[in-house]
Amino acid sequence: MKPALFVLAAGIGSRYGGLKQLDGLGPNGETIMDYSVYDAERGGFGKVVFVIRHSFEKDFREKILKKYENIIPVEVVFQELNYLPEGFKVPENREKPWGTNHAVMMGKLVIHEPFAVINADDFYGRESYRILAEYLTGLDGKQNDYCMVGYRMGNTLSESGSVARGICEKDENDYLTTVVERTYIIRDTDGKIKYKDEQGNLQITGENVPVSMNMWGFTPEYFNYSDEQFVDFFNNNLDNPKAEFYIPFVVNNLIKSGKAKVKVLDTPSKWFGVTYAEDRSGVVAKLKELTEKGEYPQKLF
Repeated sequence: MKPALFVLAAGIGSRYGGLKQLDGLGPNGETIMDYSVYDAERGGFGKVVFVIRHSFEKDFREKILKKYENIIPVEVVFQELNYLPEGFKVPENREKPWGTNHAVMMGKLVIHEPFAVINADDFYGRESYRILAEYLTGLDGKQNDYCMVGYRMGNTLSESGSVARGICEKDENDYLTTVVERTYIIRDTDGKIKYKDEQGNLQITGENVPVSMNMWGFTPEYFNYSDEQFVDFFNNNLDNPKAEFYIPFVVNNLIKSGKAKVKVLDTPSKWFGVTYAEDRSGVVAKLKELTEKGEYPQKLF
């Protein structure tokens, strides 16, 4: 069975200033998601599942999904603030959904095969999809053996401002030992890469430190682990209106408890994306260059 690609597309693009998932950046108005689907299909994935919000479903279906007809099977699921386990209610001061792993939980009813998770607004590169699909194909019928694609820190920064990354450590066999979500990482004026720690102090990190770009590989029992951990997360964060249920939070707990292991897959691909509106022109130029080099056809679909 070919693995599924699960695309997290429910964000509203607050820092970018609009629905960047629907922004045409390629030579013929292609979105970054178009390139993700194109790379995933040729890399060995068998279907794509998008998690979105009801508020932009109409635009999404008309502008995005129609292009993939006869290319690869596609499904849509929804992430909303009030999509919670039975018996839970949204706290009065909560205004937005519960983060990336809450979005992953929305795929439980439609994904029954090994699956990858990616962000809608990140360009991951052709080779990363091939590497990930190959590993996931080998997991068919297995459990508790996960993976992530590790990018080099220096290849994942934005020239326009800070970024959020999961900083990773791995053992001698390339299995993940810990991943810490850092929500402020920047190349400082002295050229060094720095992140804010829990106390808000800047700490220096290396160019080649592996980071998570939210490109994960799981098998379906991961949904059950997510459901279990969300209960504790929810109860511990009732008074925190901005708390987010991140994928690394769940992964870390599974590793520490010995319930699962996560292989870190090295990739030669370089990441780029549109974290900020100022990033847009650079992404347009890079996609144009890749097309001119023949990496992508002039018209994807």
